[in-house]
Amino acid sequence: LVIDLKNLRRELDLQGELERSIMPNKDTEIESENKTAVYNAKSVEETKAENAGLETKDEQRVTNSSSLEYAVTQAKGHKLATAVIGILLLGVISAIAYFTFVSSGNQINSIAVMPFVNESGNEDIEYLSDGMTETLISSLTKIPNLSVMARSSVFYYKGKNTNPRQIGEELNVEAILLGRVTQRGDDLKISLELVDTRTLAAIWSETYDRKMSDLVSLQSEIARDVSDKLRLKLSTAAQEKVAKTDTKNSEAQQLYLKGRFYWNKRTNKDFERAEDYFQQAIEKDPTYALAYSGLSDTYFLMPQYGSFRPKEYHPKAKQAVLKALELDPDLAEAYASLGGLSTLQYDFDGGGRALKKAIELNPNYATAHQWYAENLAYQGKPEEALKEIEIALKLDPFSRIINHVRAFIFESADRYDEAIEQGEKTIELFPKFTTARSNLSRHYAAKGNYDKAIEHRLIIAKDRNIEAETIQTLKTAYEKAGWKGYWTMVIEMLLSNQKKKLEKDKTAYIKYGYLAHSYATISNKEKTLEYLNKAYEQGEPALLDIRNVYYFDFLRDDPRFKELIKKVGFPE
Repeated sequence: LVIDLKNLRRELDLQGELERSIMPNKDTEIESENKTAVYNAKSVEETKAENAGLETKDEQRVTNSSSLEYAVTQAKGHKLATAVIGILLLGVISAIAYFTFVSSGNQINSIAVMPFVNESGNEDIEYLSDGMTETLISSLTKIPNLSVMARSSVFYYKGKNTNPRQIGEELNVEAILLGRVTQRGDDLKISLELVDTRTLAAIWSETYDRKMSDLVSLQSEIARDVSDKLRLKLSTAAQEKVAKTDTKNSEAQQLYLKGRFYWNKRTNKDFERAEDYFQQAIEKDPTYALAYSGLSDTYFLMPQYGSFRPKEYHPKAKQAVLKALELDPDLAEAYASLGGLSTLQYDFDGGGRALKKAIELNPNYATAHQWYAENLAYQGKPEEALKEIEIALKLDPFSRIINHVRAFIFESADRYDEAIEQGEKTIELFPKFTTARSNLSRHYAAKGNYDKAIEHRLIIAKDRNIEAETIQTLKTAYEKAGWKGYWTMVIEMLLSNQKKKLEKDKTAYIKYGYLAHSYATISNKEKTLEYLNKAYEQGEPALLDIRNVYYFDFLRDDPRFKELIKKVGFPE
């Protein structure tokens, strides 16, 4: 097309030269003949004689002039035609360029919805900015073939001054969505901007002014608008999934968002607040499946993070999640909750089935992949588990728990060097994540590097605000009696704390799993088995990894340990 346009330009230049060369000749001929008529004095006879000749010449001149005018007209007509053709060709080129470099180039296949900024200056509505971010992420994950970064990874950047290009490189996404939320009374204002992480150009921006009572419909509208600006061709079914709202009650929606806000904090007090908000959301809308799913998540994580009895809270969790699935049989989050809960209750087959169903319904749900990876690892299938955790990590690269679980799965496969590498990376990202540091200490111990293992154990004690005197006692115990001396002192402290707790409240809940692990580090067979069985009677999740952690290797051939393995339900 470019070559043709160049040829047309040359042709037009030639036609211009032709026109300029023809027109002056006509003018010269007419001027010469006029001079002859004015200035030549001739006799009448000569004049008559010449007139006859002039008539002949006039006829020829007219003929010549007509020919010239025709040639010029033809040239001008050809010039116009070629100009029109040129314009049309330029239009074709422009259209091709637009659809090749703009339309298809702007199709976004990966996106990160960054934490919306609360511009109200009121911390009490932080739940709203965080909640709307999570809701939009959840909606976009339902779009086929669109990679959406999970909550954990985008919230890693909350409060940090990071430019879009850096975020794009670190999360491997083509675009990020930035949002600002302002609430004044019942007035809600949301400003959004979709940014290309490669060019830093703003692809789209919009501001929404609504009432809080319109929150549900607003979130649906935003989900539709964002998916449209991603230039993805969605089927009708996909469009409906993206725009789907789980409740029509704006108050219930706000209460649910508050529940998730506190659930994400993972403390005893915050779990209790989350439970209360989820319950209120259900009271406002008894058909709100997502609120039941949130309530289930709260109940089944409470025993893991706090002093809550598994046998009391796990049944509550199951009742809530089954209600969620009754209301919405296609709710991926509920199937994931059911799978994770079933695994904690030692039902590995049931947990695996539910988690596979969750992944089938929403392949972009990173947590479902993570829980399924753990389920497989507990069953002694580390290679399959690694495949699942890699998917989870790709979807949520800055999730502290997914990074932590990846190290654990390497440990399950006896790949300690890789477990250490992953563990170090995890605590580099999250220095205060004591659970990951504890596992890293174990990985170093498995390699015989006890100095490094103790170094991390003492950091954990400091991060947990253990008194300096106690930390020094533990350090001295290691210096005097090594690894075994350190853990002997830990056991002594644990037993002392439990005694004080029971003296204060005889019905207090005591976790036995950690005590069993501590005895295992010094190879005390009788005490390890005693506390493992107590932990089993209480349904503690601490038993899930006893086939994966090297501490328990000295028990492998003991018939009592084999019997416990069988009771827990581990595959042969």
